[in-house]
Parts: sequence; structure tokens; C-alpha cells
Amino acid sequence: MGQTAVRTLRADAERSVRVILEAAERVLAEDPGASMEQIAAAAGVARTTIHRRFANRQALIEALASSAARQLAQAVDDGRPDTAPPLVAMHRITANVLQVKGAWAFALELPTEPGSEAAVLQQHIARRCITVLERARADKLIDEAADLDWVRRVYYALLRESLQDDPAGADPDALAARVIDTLLQGAGPRA
Repeated sequence: MGQTAVRTLRADAERSVRVILEAAERVLAEDPGASMEQIAAAAGVARTTIHRRFANRQALIEALASSAARQLAQAVDDGRPDTAPPLVAMHRITANVLQVKGAWAFALELPTEPGSEAAVLQQHIARRCITVLERARADKLIDEAADLDWVRRVYYALLRESLQDDPAGADPDALAARVIDTLLQGAGPRA
């Protein structure tokens, strides 16, 4: 088999896995107890295709969590937390994360096994968040005495809450502006 044929097979397999994971997100978000057969039907593939790609339901769930975490980590990295001006980075990261979280809400709420790819990625994301918060503090956007781990946890809560009403239809930039404004300015009166 030629190299082009191998690449085509690999691309087809990757597409198949992506379609299955997208269907699993939709189906499991509506019914967390859905079967592999229901997921296969939603993906438009044979049940055997799912079983060929994933040994069992748990393997599918783990792949779903890892895929969503990879996309979330990429969304954070695309916001350039190390190089963009902190306020710009915070806005970009927030808008990017809201888009990913809106599309992969079920998968991103799954508990992660310690040491799993998803858990390692979540730790990476937390470190990247602290990086941008440190830069924001250096730019005097955050009080120098603020506990940045607490600020990060509040930020995560704001992200979760902002997606509660209409995760799919919300404008990520408008929500990002609201989240960042609330995080940095709070709810107190403006000067």
C-alpha cells in the first residue's frame, strides 16, 4: 500500500472518530445513559464501527473527555497567554473557551481519572490560566494581594455560569467581555 493510500485511510479513520465523538457529545448530553448503539445511529455509522474504534463505552467516554480537553487546551493556547497583552489574552482565551465549552459541555463536565490525558490537560490549562493572571496582576489589572488560584476558580465559575442560559446561541465575544468585566471589576458601582 502506498503512502497516499495509508494517509487516506488514516484521514478516513480520524474523520470517523471525529463524527463518532461529536455524536456521542450530542447524544450523551441529552441522555447520559445512552447506549453505544444510540451513539452509532446518531453518528450514522454501524455499531461495529464504534466497537472497532473504541473497545467499550468507557473507552469512548475517555476519548470524548480527552478530545474535548485537547480542544480546550488549544483554545487557551490560541489566546496567546504568554505574549498577547494580558487583557487581550484574557478576552481571546475567554471567547475561545466559551465556544469550546458550549460545543462540548457534556464531555468537559466528565470527571477525569488522575493521570489521564484529560486530567493532565486540565492541569496544563490551569497553569496557563495562572500565567495570564500573573501577567494581568503585573499590569495592575488584578490587585497585587489577590490569591490567583482563587481568582482562577472564580473565573471558571463565571465561565460555567455564562453558558447556563443559551450555550449554543450566545455570542462568545459579548459573553467574554461580560466575564472579564465581572472578574476584573466585580459587581460594585463604577467610579
